Amino acid sequence: MTEHRPWRGVLVATALPLNDDLSVNYDRYAEHCAWLVENGCDGVVPNGSLGEYQVLTPEERARVVETAVTAIGGERVMPGVAAYGSAESRRWAEQAGEAGCGAVMLLPPNAYRADERAVLAHYAEVARSGLPVVAYNNPIDTKVDLVPELLARLHGEGHIQAVKEFSGDVRRAYRIAELAPELDLLIGADDVLLELAVAGAKGWVAGYPNALPRASVELYRAAADGDLDTALPLYRQLHPLLRWDSQVEFVQAIKLSMDIVGRHGGPCRPPRATLLPGQEAAVRAATEKAVAAGLV
Repeated sequence: MTEHRPWRGVLVATALPLNDDLSVNYDRYAEHCAWLVENGCDGVVPNGSLGEYQVLTPEERARVVETAVTAIGGERVMPGVAAYGSAESRRWAEQAGEAGCGAVMLLPPNAYRADERAVLAHYAEVARSGLPVVAYNNPIDTKVDLVPELLARLHGEGHIQAVKEFSGDVRRAYRIAELAPELDLLIGADDVLLELAVAGAKGWVAGYPNALPRASVELYRAAADGDLDTALPLYRQLHPLLRWDSQVEFVQAIKLSMDIVGRHGGPCRPPRATLLPGQEAAVRAATEKAVAAGLV
């Protein structure tokens, strides 16, 4: 087991600021990474789904990682390295290592519904990069479910050191702890933060700190410390926003909240469309309520 675990704490799955012409604004991204750390976050996860990695060119994707490392240091940067092929994912992990990153985050094969044998081979290949690998379980989008038994096997064979759990099933936390007690559980969905923190999660790969870092960090720290007197009221206040992290329109919602609080969220690249009027109104109202409550 790696002694230093850079995936612990609040790591923000960063939204990527785009210009009106949909080009990447690297200067804004560097400033955003620094701002998140200044406001209490422990690091960033570039090139996740929230960072729209699927619609970036290889050159853009590499530069995003390098920009984050330059802004806040490589030990605070854990890039997503998902790709259709295992060899390509390994190349992205190697690029992360060359850039100075301390770990990478990896979805299972997502071009098709892979079986257990393919999942094991996929993680084994990327682990050969030499960087610690954090698995990302998102059975909703990938159609591949990293169930606790499979996670325990992946960890037992040395392929993964932690898992970002996005299934929404908080009962899995206890099963994972039984089967693989040294495997770090990371909160993967904002709207089950309190439940998974109480269940022993060691970190949070987070969405809404892009807009509300200080309040989000306060919530996580209190929940992880078992301070429910602080955490529960704050969780209830933030939940109307946190639940957007589990919606199809999570990127658009978080970017809108960023714009409202004075950050630069900006547009999304197609095929992501703009929010529907009712969705925009709901996000706007919840964000403005959080602002009025002093949570920004």
